Amino acid sequence: MTSIISSLTVNQIKSLTTTTIASLTTSDVAAMSTTQVKALSSSQIAALGTDDIATLTTDQISAVSASAIKGLNLSQLAVLDSTKIEILSTEQVAALSAAQIGGFGSSQAGALTSSQVRVLNSAQIGALSTADIAGFSTADIAAISTAALAGLSTANVAVLSSDQAAALTTAQVAALKTTQLHALTSTQVGALTTAQVSTLNATQV
Repeated sequence: MTSIISSLTVNQIKSLTTTTIASLTTSDVAAMSTTQVKALSSSQIAALGTDDIATLTTDQISAVSASAIKGLNLSQLAVLDSTKIEILSTEQVAALSAAQIGGFGSSQAGALTSSQVRVLNSAQIGALSTADIAGFSTADIAAISTAALAGLSTANVAVLSSDQAAALTTAQVAALKTTQLHALTSTQVGALTTAQVSTLNATQV
């Protein structure tokens, strides 16, 4: 079927049923152009097997639309290696549900770039495990938006390294909830710069 698949137009790809999509071989999927992949819907993406998803090249992964990427289930996401995670567009990352983000392994979460972290919302940040947060670079920590920071659990705050705590921007420190600040250890507090401490208000202290 490979030769047939590669010859289908965008409209023909869109018309394929999920049953037909599920019957595709890895060779069929590998033969799809990025234009064809971009035409896939979320339900069609969901119908692909994990072997099919693993077969997708970085160019094909990049071509998956933001709306279609929502169709990936946790088993499918699990087969995406670090390279495929880090090439996701910010639009694709922003479209992922909290459950999908929560399904990331630590190596996958660690592969997120600062630009990708910057578009995560509070629910997505809240879905990350302590191991995920511990694996973030200082640049990743600094990239978390002040709005998304509200989703950081006290458990995740507690695992921040001294370097990560020191990497928080003054805007982030000012946005921390009292419960989050109280989750900081004495070592973490000691790592805060005077500029960071100066942003604390009476309620936070």
